Amino acid sequence: MPFVGVGLTLLILTGSSFFVLGAYYQHNDFLHKLHRLIQEDPYAFYIRDKLYDTLQLFNPRYLEQLDGSSSRMSEIMKYGFPGLDDIRVYSDFILSYDRRNRVAHWVYEHLHASCLKPNGSRVRRQEEQYQPDMNVPSNFRSDLTDYKHSGYDRGHLAAAGNHKSHQTHCNETFFLTNIAPQVGKGFNHDAWNNLEIYVRELTERYGSVYVCTGPIYKPKRQLRGVRDLENTQTMVEKWCVEYEVIGANTVAVPTHFFKVITVESKLPGGSPYMEAYLMPNAPISSNTNIRDFLADIRDIEHIAGLQFFNGLRRSFFFGTNYPTSSGIYRNFE
Repeated sequence: MPFVGVGLTLLILTGSSFFVLGAYYQHNDFLHKLHRLIQEDPYAFYIRDKLYDTLQLFNPRYLEQLDGSSSRMSEIMKYGFPGLDDIRVYSDFILSYDRRNRVAHWVYEHLHASCLKPNGSRVRRQEEQYQPDMNVPSNFRSDLTDYKHSGYDRGHLAAAGNHKSHQTHCNETFFLTNIAPQVGKGFNHDAWNNLEIYVRELTERYGSVYVCTGPIYKPKRQLRGVRDLENTQTMVEKWCVEYEVIGANTVAVPTHFFKVITVESKLPGGSPYMEAYLMPNAPISSNTNIRDFLADIRDIEHIAGLQFFNGLRRSFFFGTNYPTSSGIYRNFE
């Protein structure tokens, strides 16, 4: 009888061990699959911390190791998603698409020096590269005919010049999801182009730059007639949002465009530097310095309905508000 008791105990222990080991390996297999999902799906990536909190049954360090093996998406979105509406992941940038206005809410890029130079064969930029993204449902999609004879340029949000390392990266910047109607002379050809060049100069100098670009539909004051109960009209000043639309698909023409630029320090543990720009979609004098368009990031967030650096304290950055000149070249390395 004692032998029966010992055998039963061993059987229970063996069965329990196999159960625990099976659960452990099944758990790890599930984590691997979850990790792949997080690297591919922006919504899973956004809530990954909550998912990990519920799955730390066996090995919390294992989760940390998994999260440390990054994808291009996690590199680009290191500082968080400004919003989560209709996220579209391309090979070298990510955007949130505005189905109502047929332009992006925002486009996010992570630039490093290698992005700006061809890797092997020369990367070509050609007019015929402009094309609608067929993954967008047809009733929400802009088309090339919308821009024809509109008087506006097909303006890049993620600049083609930022993505020269691979032909595919460059080609994808010509999808109309990354394009918005821009005034040509004085803006897209000039002031806006100068801002894009400035971003590339920062990238070449510091090596790691994050840039978020998007449209703004800015309110302005206008006199409007208001009638009272006695049908007497009075002119009052009101805030209004007015913008033009072009083409059969009514593509919105933004009143302004913004860029939020984050430059990472070369020093270990150094704080990132941040600047925000807000430019009117209008001809701008060639004598105007782009630094005249430095803006408070809170104003951009308020008007655009976005939130930058979600979950991070603003004190984590420096240079978040510069009304005049920048000290970046003097104070930041």
